[in-house]
Amino acid sequence: MEDTSRRRVLGGMLAAGAVTLGAAGQASAATGGSGGGGTVRPTVVLVHGVFADASGWGAVTASLLDAGYQVIAPANPLRDLAGDSAYVSSVVASLTGPVILVGHSYGGEVITNAGRGHAHVKALVYVAAFAPDEGETALELADKYPGSRLKPALVARPYPVPAGSPDPGLDGYIDPAKFHDVFAQDLPRSRTRIMATAQRPGSLGGLGSPSGVPAWKSLPSWYVVAGADRVIPPAVQRFMAGRAGSRTVEVRGASHVVMMSRPDAVVRQIRAADRATR
Repeated sequence: MEDTSRRRVLGGMLAAGAVTLGAAGQASAATGGSGGGGTVRPTVVLVHGVFADASGWGAVTASLLDAGYQVIAPANPLRDLAGDSAYVSSVVASLTGPVILVGHSYGGEVITNAGRGHAHVKALVYVAAFAPDEGETALELADKYPGSRLKPALVARPYPVPAGSPDPGLDGYIDPAKFHDVFAQDLPRSRTRIMATAQRPGSLGGLGSPSGVPAWKSLPSWYVVAGADRVIPPAVQRFMAGRAGSRTVEVRGASHVVMMSRPDAVVRQIRAADRATR
């Protein structure tokens, strides 16, 4: 009886908290948060890619929060493109008010698919990211022009999959000894050695999955080209940005993790997308 009573009390507290947080979140979104001046500001959804996690958006998140934006940086599952896109799409569906989707690396492929079918998604921002057309894969695009050092640095590790699954059950990691020079050469080695140990692997099946009808065909887009990217060559980024009609800036000397080494450039593009789509 005592346990039942406790569960009822806890359930009531959680329900009350959910209502309070939901109301507060909607009120904040309606006013644009601190500094919003009564103007509706979008919620910025930051989608990370492979070999990284949501913490890579830390400096971008802090700057956006200081400017009065609502921000959410969900954990991208990195299992398969269809499932990852459906998950991010479900996050977007849970939000009220305008949304700007921002994707880094493989996260760009995810927002390309997750952005479809949501009237409140106003813009896409690609950050050294894949912006595929229908039927293209991340692995194909990375090799469209010379310059990627990713494939020779990959280490594959098996993971269990159900019997009969088409998923090859292989995760791709970057060899820790090559992580700095391939992924983040403009960050201190003292930082990248920690990043290498905590990297989130990506399913090779997901990276090789064909993309669907791209959201950039129906939504305006912005692009941050990392000028010294060794994962997705800058020439590939320029090609994808041009094809999508993205408004583009190029950050000279920036590695693949331009959102970490040059968060200012990324924030400016997100804010430009906001201003242009109000």
